[in-house]
Amino acid sequence: MTAVDDTDVSLRVPFADLAMQTAEVRPELDAVWRELLDSHRFIGGDVVEAFEREWAAYCGTDFAVSVGNGTDSLHLILRALGIGRGDEVVVPANTFIATAEAVVLAGAVPVFVDVLPDTLLVDPAQVEAAITPRTAAVVPVHLFGQMADMDRLTEVAQRAGVALVEDAAQAHGAFHDGSRAGSVGAAGSFSFYPGKNLGAFGDGGAVTTSDPEMAARLRSLRDHGRALSDRYLHDHVGVNSRLDALQAGILSVKLRHLDGWTRARRAHAAAYREQLPADVVTMVEETPATPSVHHLAVVRTERRQEAVDGLALRGIDTGIHYPVPCHLQEPYAAYSRGPLPVAESAASEILSLPMFPHLTPDQVSHVCESVAAVLR
Repeated sequence: MTAVDDTDVSLRVPFADLAMQTAEVRPELDAVWRELLDSHRFIGGDVVEAFEREWAAYCGTDFAVSVGNGTDSLHLILRALGIGRGDEVVVPANTFIATAEAVVLAGAVPVFVDVLPDTLLVDPAQVEAAITPRTAAVVPVHLFGQMADMDRLTEVAQRAGVALVEDAAQAHGAFHDGSRAGSVGAAGSFSFYPGKNLGAFGDGGAVTTSDPEMAARLRSLRDHGRALSDRYLHDHVGVNSRLDALQAGILSVKLRHLDGWTRARRAHAAAYREQLPADVVTMVEETPATPSVHHLAVVRTERRQEAVDGLALRGIDTGIHYPVPCHLQEPYAAYSRGPLPVAESAASEILSLPMFPHLTPDQVSHVCESVAAVLR
């Protein structure tokens, strides 16, 4: 009897598909491009200012200050708060390295803490335990599209008298008890990297805040520390981190579609939760107070490599976010204060399945059926 190869690559499922998203908004993007060619205002100007107003209104803050990328947004928040040498900043260990990188770039020391086993979001109890007299800020990361427990974290930060800064790079439009990501802490940091829920056609970032003094400092810091009253005077040692007008125009177009794309992501996540075989994979939990915007669809399995290899044979792309926790990365090992078992265990099991607004029901079903075929 001849063996039968049951792999099926007839239905390709990319990890993300930006081409379909671009096609949906292409006429609006073409109009932005024509407007910029006519105006020759490629850096700053009305288009950038318009997007900043729109993003602030969407997030529920008084101000949004655009910058060149998400790492700069977090780094400049810390600098605007006066955080630097001798200060400690509490961060979760399972996040993209930029969270810890921004702390070090500001001259401060990252203090890594563990996360909750069900959501993989930062554990408020461990944050509180990590605070010392040198702590200047806490940076919860709204990972995978779900906001951290901002009620408890706000209480912890207020009792300690430290700043609460939201890393919302994966949480565009997410809510916690009715408040948008980026509107709860002293400031919110966003990335507009192309693969984000709201993504540009290159790098980009923004800070949201309702503090007028912080907004003014950020506008100066992003532009070489330039005085806002005189472009030939410089009040601070700043950086060159400005959002191009083209990216701002693209983001304004996409922002009009963001809520619809979020609804699609939520529908795909619900289908995954219903169809994935719960005996072989477990989805990261979502709490009712913090409905996720599902930047990523993350599951856990002890047989991750089998899943990666088997799904690839069936035409399904996957990712890992993230296979090595920050405190175990070589440049940051010096800041480690011991094992963080939840983050370390999760790092060996987490697997990101395809997630983007234009997934089809057939693609989602193919992923779920393939996971069952590979792991059962």
